[in-house]
Amino acid sequence: MKLKVLDISAKKSTSTEVADAVFARDYNQSLVHQVTTAYMATGRQGSKAQKNRAAVSGGGKKPWAQKGTGRARAGTSRGPIWRSGGVTFAAQPRSFAQKVNKKMYKGAISVIFSELARTERLKVVKDFGVTDAKTKNITALLKALDVTDALLMTEELDENLYLSSRNLYHVGVCDTQSIDPVSLIGYKNVVITEAALKKIEAQL
Repeated sequence: MKLKVLDISAKKSTSTEVADAVFARDYNQSLVHQVTTAYMATGRQGSKAQKNRAAVSGGGKKPWAQKGTGRARAGTSRGPIWRSGGVTFAAQPRSFAQKVNKKMYKGAISVIFSELARTERLKVVKDFGVTDAKTKNITALLKALDVTDALLMTEELDENLYLSSRNLYHVGVCDTQSIDPVSLIGYKNVVITEAALKKIEAQL
């Protein structure tokens, strides 16, 4: 299939050929949902570890005799009702990570890019042409593309591009090494350079 490539500085457009296997796949909602859920679950921290009575140090010796003291019987000084004792139902750390193999992950990324291209929300540019860190450069770029909500993607992270866009609402910047399904579906449009497009095609 062919995608239109916009040259913003020259105010003209060309086209580039991309593989149908990467940018023209049928939408698979269950695959995208599973990979997206797994990606977000990996970022969960889990519970903070607490100590139960077995994990608290000490308490090996019986505090006093079973009978004859007039006090309630006690077998350990580290029980839950004692000061410095263990927690009754102690929270234990857990991992929320879900296993997703590489084929599924790459397939989900490819499906998302295909859907973006099909709905004309994937904008390909020759380059961003940002030479200094000024917000007005990105504002003019988005105005030329007629988009306000976009993820800007380059082959390698561009510091000027990042600094120019960080003050704009719902405008993100990433490179081809740091793409993820949540970012791709979190923005209405994806604006990508032609070089980054070819690199993603080779990766997928």
